[in-house]
Amino acid sequence: MKLIWSPDTATKAYIDTVRTCKVFNESGVAELVSAMAAGWNAKLIVETWSQGGVIATSIGLEIASRHTCGRHVCVVPDEKSRSEFITAMKEAADMNPEVLVGEPEEVMSELVGIDFMVVDSKRKDFARVLRQAKLNQSGAVLVCKNANSRSTSSFRWRSVIDCGSRRVVRTVFLPVGKGLDMAHVSSSGGNSGSSKVEKKKWIKHFDQRSGEEYVIRK
Repeated sequence: MKLIWSPDTATKAYIDTVRTCKVFNESGVAELVSAMAAGWNAKLIVETWSQGGVIATSIGLEIASRHTCGRHVCVVPDEKSRSEFITAMKEAADMNPEVLVGEPEEVMSELVGIDFMVVDSKRKDFARVLRQAKLNQSGAVLVCKNANSRSTSSFRWRSVIDCGSRRVVRTVFLPVGKGLDMAHVSSSGGNSGSSKVEKKKWIKHFDQRSGEEYVIRK
């Protein structure tokens, strides 16, 4: 399904996230990503989370998935993180989202057609997770949170996106929370800038009646 922006759905998700996350000090990120995921009508929303991470963003994404009738999946590195995440979500907002445990290569193979994805830049393997992501053929939105914690010189969106079949349409960095680095990825098989340009041909035609010669570009 092609991503189509819906301002009404985005607003509703934003308001619900504000109400739910009002007890958190860093809820600005949660509200923004929730509105974005809902506004793009994302059906498969994926995030990464590690032990000790802020839970507000996860609440926002869960709320977004409910507004889009979609699926929200959280990927964690180990069982300890899984247990802490489930407990925190239950206590904070009485939510029980889907959680997958394992290495990026293993876990991401089970998630095909990702529309919206949020990864934590504090995780050492965040770039590997992005490379392994099976994005929606119609395009996707990718978000790196806590982007201030990593070196900007060591990461480029084009280094994790398959430029052979996709391209990065647009990137933006927002000073929200501890930094949000976002990218909009094109549809699969979209214009990657490497397509061959069809050469124009010049065709000459001689009118025997009038004696005039015409040159036509085709």
